[in-house]
Amino acid sequence: MISVKGLTFRYAGSNRDVLSKISLEIADGDFVGIIGHSGAGKSTLTFAINGVVPHHYSGDFYGSVTVNGLDTVDAGTENLSRIVGSVFQDIDAQMVAGVVEDELLFGLENFGVPHDEIETRVSEALSAAGIADLRHRPLNSLSGGQKQKTAIAAITALRPKVIVLDEPTGELDPCSSRRIFEYLKELNEQYGMTVIIVEQKIMLLCEFARRLLVLNHGVLLLEGTVKDVLQHAGALEESGVNIPRVTTLGKRLREQALYQGNLPLNLEEGLAMTRQALARAHAYAAP
Repeated sequence: MISVKGLTFRYAGSNRDVLSKISLEIADGDFVGIIGHSGAGKSTLTFAINGVVPHHYSGDFYGSVTVNGLDTVDAGTENLSRIVGSVFQDIDAQMVAGVVEDELLFGLENFGVPHDEIETRVSEALSAAGIADLRHRPLNSLSGGQKQKTAIAAITALRPKVIVLDEPTGELDPCSSRRIFEYLKELNEQYGMTVIIVEQKIMLLCEFARRLLVLNHGVLLLEGTVKDVLQHAGALEESGVNIPRVTTLGKRLREQALYQGNLPLNLEEGLAMTRQALARAHAYAAP
């Protein structure tokens, strides 16, 4: 379990808290999405979970963060990295090898994965990320999207207890983005891996995540199941968070008294809502 209690953090040299009194718990095996406007504190929250804050980025740190019973301040990043695998926005800073295959081998060998498992893990991770054909390519010859896939493959091959990803599909096309999410779902269900992901592609996130955390100016504005959080469409829009278009449509239909049910999360629910709204509109129009 991940437990965050009263977390407040201010980067060194800053005059404001980037996170303020954050308290939350994430159960083992959960699939959690983190959303919020630019500068809301999403990346910093992931840094607090994997220990990058305060060990790499210093500042004023109050409260506590524990992961699998380890206090992130006391444990340090080396010990935490064996539990929490991370994919950062700055992919180039994360790369340690010269060739795609070696990027995966570096972590597997350093973490002492049994030799007879390594080839299977490398092949599975590369295939799942859609880059099996890039196995022997130099990293400096890859596009930004290919590097993202390599970083994701390198971390998922380790099969950590927790994986934290900060906008991992930022440079990927819709098909590749979905493939990554499907792979994360597979790891979540097959190995019980806890997935925590910051993502701007809200429709995709809402399809795969089970819970959402909404940050607003460093404060935890909302948390709960995807369905429960999206019922607060007005508050989300006011805080600068994009919501699925079908949910926005439901909000507008509610405002016009053409729909009274829960706000839809996907196209199937949107179609059902539209049929209900049309039937209500026809009823109003009938003489």
